[in-house]
Amino acid sequence: MSIKTLELTSQADGVLLKSYVCLPNDSNNPKPAIMVAPEWWGVSDHPKTVTERLAKAGFVAVAMDVYGEGKLTTDAAKANEWMTQMLDNQDKLMARCQAILNDFCNMNEVDGDRLGVIGFCFGGKIALDMAREGMPVKAVATFHGNPAPKQPAKKDTFKAKVLIAHGEADSMVSMQAIEELKAELDNADVDYTLDVYKGAKHGFSNPNADERAKQNDVDLGYDEAAAKASWDKMIKFMQDSLI
Repeated sequence: MSIKTLELTSQADGVLLKSYVCLPNDSNNPKPAIMVAPEWWGVSDHPKTVTERLAKAGFVAVAMDVYGEGKLTTDAAKANEWMTQMLDNQDKLMARCQAILNDFCNMNEVDGDRLGVIGFCFGGKIALDMAREGMPVKAVATFHGNPAPKQPAKKDTFKAKVLIAHGEADSMVSMQAIEELKAELDNADVDYTLDVYKGAKHGFSNPNADERAKQNDVDLGYDEAAAKASWDKMIKFMQDSLI
């Protein structure tokens, strides 16, 4: 399927957010849509590729620029600094996500009633927090995501189904953190599925993970088998939830 790309600009707290949109070329009617919350690197090659793959699968997709001004980096120290700034003001972070959501759903090609979010690492937290905030998303998928809640999921607020893809050998997000997420979602009666990929490290879905690990001396690793299996499962989950 051929696709087209465009930049979606949004405004929040005086900052210009430059998100990356991909859509099928045949988007005459509104289509199910997926928002992509990137890793702490920003809207880099990986989230852009994700949105392109989603468009080829029939979705309209947007990689969200939560840092603003299209900032991105390959330096872990800089990425951590930017992420920490966002985590220090999570109301601001969620307001930026809400602004992007509003502008995305205002696109003629987007069916705002069939909206999902997928998140990677830091973006996994963003995706879950959007549902925890009660934003109108029907499905949330996380890949090696940070599960720490802005506030715990509440039964009447958290409406989305959830798919969690976690690496067994993830040294940045512990199995204990995943157990706490399960307890949180159970408590809120959330419909969720957890897949733990044997031997997979943090960042297992990102083909650039090995290079980033070497460059920054951090414990990341691409796992082709886990990446493919979790992607295929996510696509089916989104199709079942949104189409």
